[in-house]
Amino acid sequence: MAYLKVEQINVFYGAIHAIHDVSFQVNEGEIVTLIGANGAGKSTILKTISGLLRSKTGDIEFLDHSISHTPAHKIVAQGLAHVPEGRRVFLNMTVEENLEMGAYTQPARGISASKQRVFDQFPRLSERRRQIAGTLSGGEQQMLAMGRALMSQPKLLMLDEPSMGLAPLLVEQIFDIIQQLHRSGTTILLVEQNAQMALSIADRAYVLETGDIALSGTGEELASSDAIRKAYLGG
Repeated sequence: MAYLKVEQINVFYGAIHAIHDVSFQVNEGEIVTLIGANGAGKSTILKTISGLLRSKTGDIEFLDHSISHTPAHKIVAQGLAHVPEGRRVFLNMTVEENLEMGAYTQPARGISASKQRVFDQFPRLSERRRQIAGTLSGGEQQMLAMGRALMSQPKLLMLDEPSMGLAPLLVEQIFDIIQQLHRSGTTILLVEQNAQMALSIADRAYVLETGDIALSGTGEELASSDAIRKAYLGG
């Protein structure tokens, strides 16, 4: 089943045509990754899916319903969560308060159980539940941003550059967590600068070049492609 269908979207920043007739889909249970150079349009696509930007054309369907004109908060309530680039946690709130903010679309009676699931998934957050988010390390803030998104009980989780600015050991840890989430049943759309790591865990992948999809295939196919290795994998 296709959880997400993006069909012929065109996105503009003023006069700048950022996304050109892009179409792709994410099926239930997949990890799909979008890779490409800085400025290729990866983050713009996620913002358009989550309702922060609007496409001039085409359609975006989530669970067989068009969300092209749906307000962002209602898209979250339908089961699509977006962890933005740069984490964007509430720096002056505690870890626990940040998580509670992520559950604003959920019934109050389920928040405690959702929090416990997040703490089970991210034991570091449980240890720091009363700590102010601005005092966490970069890796801990990334875990918190992901945990906050999971509080909305998403069917599809979109992650924008989760490894950005993290030390290699923390990058491996974050990717381990992504795979754990996937194994637990979460469908994931991943935007990632670290193409090698992204392709190593992706079922399928799309390569963006200046707003266009240039290549697509399985993660394994693209990781073994000479063109991809030269352009994105340092070889």
